[in-house]
Formats: sequence, C-alpha cells, structure tokens
Amino acid sequence: MPDRRPCCQARSHPRPDAGRIAVLAPRADTTSHDATSIVIARGLRGFADGIVSVLLPGHLMTLGFASFEIGAIVTGTLLGSAALTIAVGIAGHRLDRRRLLVAAAALMLVTGVAFAGLTQFWPLLIVAVVGTLNPSSGDVSVFLPTEQAELAHAVPAARRTRAFAAYNVSGNVAGAVGALASAGPAIVAHRLGADVALAERCGFVVYAAVAVVVAVIYFGLRGSGAVATGAPLARSRRTVLELAALFSLDSFGGGFVVQSLLVLWLYRRFGLRVEAAAAIFFATGILGAASQWVSAQLAARIGHVRTMVYTHVPANLLLVLAGIAPTAPLAVACLLLRGLLSQMDVPARQAYVMAVVPPDERTAAASVTNVPRSLAAAVPPLLTGLMFDRVGLAWPLVCAGVLKLAYDVLLLARFGRVAPLPEVEHGRPQQSGRTPT
Repeated sequence: MPDRRPCCQARSHPRPDAGRIAVLAPRADTTSHDATSIVIARGLRGFADGIVSVLLPGHLMTLGFASFEIGAIVTGTLLGSAALTIAVGIAGHRLDRRRLLVAAAALMLVTGVAFAGLTQFWPLLIVAVVGTLNPSSGDVSVFLPTEQAELAHAVPAARRTRAFAAYNVSGNVAGAVGALASAGPAIVAHRLGADVALAERCGFVVYAAVAVVVAVIYFGLRGSGAVATGAPLARSRRTVLELAALFSLDSFGGGFVVQSLLVLWLYRRFGLRVEAAAAIFFATGILGAASQWVSAQLAARIGHVRTMVYTHVPANLLLVLAGIAPTAPLAVACLLLRGLLSQMDVPARQAYVMAVVPPDERTAAASVTNVPRSLAAAVPPLLTGLMFDRVGLAWPLVCAGVLKLAYDVLLLARFGRVAPLPEVEHGRPQQSGRTPT
C-alpha cells in the first residue's frame, strides 16, 4: 500500500533506502536525451520487426516448411526471448543498462545475418531460440524490460504514461511501415523474374543493418548505470508476481494470434497473399499507434487499470468476431477495429508496473512481468499450427479472444483499487499523479 504520511513526516523520517533511491535520480541534462534516444531506437526496432514478422511465414513457406514447422520456429523465437529476459531479470538490475542494450543489438545483428543465409529447418530453429527475431506486431524481445526501466528512470512520474505512449507509438508506426515495406521484396522479384526466396532474404539483411544503428544509439545513452546492489525484488515481490501471472494469461491468449500467424491465417482462410496482409497490418499498426495517445489522456482521467480493461474488452470481442466472420472484408474490418483498440492498454500497463514498484526494482519488475508473457506466448503458436491443420481456422482467434477477456475481468477485480507508490526523487517523496487505478 502507498505511504500516506504527510510530506513533512516523510522528510523527518526518511525511508531506509532513500539514499540508494537518490542515486537513481538522473541528472536533468540527461533525461530528455535518453528518453528521446530510447523512443528512436524503439522505432527502428519496430520497423525491422514489422518487416520480418510479415516476411517470416511466407519466406518459410517458400522454403517448403509445413505449418507445424513454421509454428515451431515462431515458438522458438518466443522461448528464446523468454530465456534471455530471465537472465536480464536475475542480474540486469546490477549491470549497466547501456551495455545490456548494446549486447542485445549485437545479438540482433547475428540473428538477421543467420536468417538471411540459412535455409534448413533445424539451423533456423536454433537461431530462432537463441536470437532476437520477433514474430509479433508487439515487442516481446529481450530489449523490452531494459528499455522500459531506462525510460521510467529518464522521465518524472507525471510524464511517464505519455512517455510510454510515445515509446509505443514509435514502435507501432514504424512497425506498420515495416509491415508495408515487407511486400517490396516479393513485388520486385515478380517484376524482375528473380527468385522470391532470395529477394525475401533482403528483409533479414535490413533487420541486421538496423541492429548496427540501434547499437550506436544505445551506446550514446548518458544516464545508464548499475542501479542496485540488493535482491532484485525485495519489497514488491508479491505485487510483481501477481501482475506477472495476470499478464501471462493475456499473453497466452495473444500467442494464438501473433502477427506472423495472422498472416498465415489470412492466407489459409481467404487466400490473401503477403502483399495484401502487409497493407492490412500497416493499417492496424497506424490505428494502434494513434490510439495510444488517447490512452495517455484516458489514463489521466480514469486511471491506468480502468484504461487497460475498458479498451481491451471490445478489442477481444472483435477478435472473436473476426475468427467466425464468413467473408474476408468482414474479417478484415474486425481486425482493423480491433487494431484501433487493442494497443491502448500498453502504455497504461507499462506505466502502472513502473509506478507500483520502488525505482530501484524497476528493471527486475519489468523483466519478471515480461518473462512470463514471453513464456506464455511461446506455446500457442505451436498449437495454432495444429489447429489450422486438424481442427479449424477459426479456433485460434476464438480461443485468443476468450482467454484475453478472462484476463480483463481478473485484472479489474484484483488491481482495480491498488494505487501507485509515491515517487521518491533525490531522496524526497514526490506526487506520482492520479492514484486510483
């Protein structure tokens, strides 16, 4: 529960860890630079992820892989992200976040080069597990918890939800542009009579090139450093674990409909090719990005948790309707409307996690709440491949919508009245903005 003592009492009896938290406060001249750098890096990574998430299933089909093998590779990417994020959660709070991000960018470079050059199933599966490839329209990579903690560190509480909105808008808009650009290799190959598989590999080369650019950006961060020496979650363990469990349920449902598998679903159900899917996901990405600015305003009025739930419920109902839609235009309309709502919970969720834990536990909290999300999202793609082949094409979307609706109900019931902690900067308690939900 938040400390509700008067300000004067808080100053005369400071918390025992106030000195350690004071170390966390960034210098004023570093905050704007670091926040801007993180938002730009997120946009560049989103562009690269947008390209490969749409190219991946088509490229693997061109190589002759079956639906089950494609699902296995997608699952491998999510399992690998989970393992890497676990490592960050265990030791990341003691390490320089800038170095962690540069190392992740180096791994991204290796991943892109490997997917551009390999054609056999088992080598690609191994790279998928140990690399950074992201098959989702969102971000489930090892970058996410470190960037979240650094961004929360770089901005004051009053601007945090808006900063996370900018962070996610950058990724979503760039991801939408990347999804649209993913049609380029196939179009060029068809016009020139070139090999499509060879042209599609260029997308993975772009992915590797982006890794070099973001590594340079991360290297220029000014406020990063070792931020804690104690246990990763000494005071907020119960809150973080409960949030992680709920987020896992949401992510498990979302794993049935990661973007790469929705591309495959559109092809199998309605015969829509990669070029059409690229345009659809460009539109959904733009809609999702625009809606996140509204999310920041909504959270300021009704609170983080209510914003998360009240926007998520209709999005999940639309996902179920898309799954049972009898025609392609109706299904696409449902997906577009869902895109307008489905991402509005993201900045509110990220800001809420950072607000309900002490500043020196944010890196660990970001990792622990994202690791189960990655793990939970890793199994459904494999099941989706089996559903496509043996049960029915509508079932993955219906299962995703129902599971995510259950998450909404449980989140509101458990955290609807849990307020953020008061902020502590430079050893002095600060107001964190609106406290209810």
